[in-house]
Formats: sequence, structure tokens, C-alpha cells
Amino acid sequence: MDSATSELPATRTPLADAAETGLKIVVVGGFGVGKTTLVRSVSEIRPLNTEEVMTQAGVGVDETAGLPHKTTTTVAFDFGRISLNETMVLYLFGAPGQERFWFLWDRLFLGTLGAVVLVDTRRMSDSWYAIDRLEHHKTPFVVAVNRFDDDVSSFSLAEIRQALSLPEHVPLVDCDARVRSSGKNVLITLVDHLYELAMAREMTP
Repeated sequence: MDSATSELPATRTPLADAAETGLKIVVVGGFGVGKTTLVRSVSEIRPLNTEEVMTQAGVGVDETAGLPHKTTTTVAFDFGRISLNETMVLYLFGAPGQERFWFLWDRLFLGTLGAVVLVDTRRMSDSWYAIDRLEHHKTPFVVAVNRFDDDVSSFSLAEIRQALSLPEHVPLVDCDARVRSSGKNVLITLVDHLYELAMAREMTP
């Protein structure tokens, strides 16, 4: 899978006049897992990207093992927007994956309704910090496994859940961050999860 390519919509959709609910969603995960690609593929506006070309200065600082084609990196955050229906809009923030930018995460989490953790099974341990921070902030999240073309491991979702020590109530899905319909399915999974949590709280005496 080439994370630099994505399926972009032919036209950009203006914000509907009926839109009245805006939900902030953060996309997190390890370095090079496909966060920028996911935001770019699902956004109905031209996404704001803060990608910069990786230079020699990053050698020994940013861990690029297993990412031979990685030439750019997010240095602040990505921003995009997608309308789920006429009234509900998701505002997407993609967080940088390198450890040196983790200090930005806590600020990005402010006001966040939920999050997507992207996982690359070739570098599964890179996902642990994201899951830990979300659990620390008590931010609901779903986990999406971004399947890369050169990943020969073929781990099942059950194996991945066990490796990440994910509780059963946390949704875990496959995705291809390059494909708009696949990315949108991840976001719908998150919204459904948030709705179920809200309903459960309302029914709790």
C-alpha cells in the first residue's frame, strides 16, 4: 500500500445549510500508519496538511524502519471535514505520529468527542501510546487496522485485539485508508460506538 495515494472525491461538497451538529474527531496512531491519507481520502473539503519533506536531520530521531517509501511527515496536524448527514458534521484532526510531537496530542484531545486509532500490523507496538493516552483522557475510540499491500503477516482481528489488549467493547475494524468508502465506514463505526455509549449512560440509574 502506498500511503501517499488516496481515493479523492471528484468534487468537494459545501457545508449543508441544515448542518447544526459539529463533532470533533481525532485520528491518532504511529508514525507512517496512514493518518494523513485517511483524512485526505474522506474529507469533503481540501484538507489542511502540515506535511514537510523528511530531511537528514530526522535520521536517528524518527524511526523509519519498515517505511522505505516514507518521504514526508506531519509536523502539526491534518484537518478535514466530512458530513455524515444533513445535520451532522465531523471535523477531523490527524495527529503527528512521532514521539517528538506527542506533546501536541493532549491539546488536540481537548473537546474531542471520540478518536480513531490507526494500526499498522508491521509496527503494532507503535499503537500502544495512542491507546494509553486515549484511555488516560477517557476518550472513547475505535481501532482501525490499515492493511498495507506489503504486509504478509495476515493477522486476524482477533489476534490483533489480543496483541493490543483491547477490551471487547472497543470496536476493531479493517480499513484501507486510501479508499473514501472504507475510511467513511471507520468514522460511522465510531459514531455508532459513541451513540451506544451515550444510550448506555442514559439508561444507567
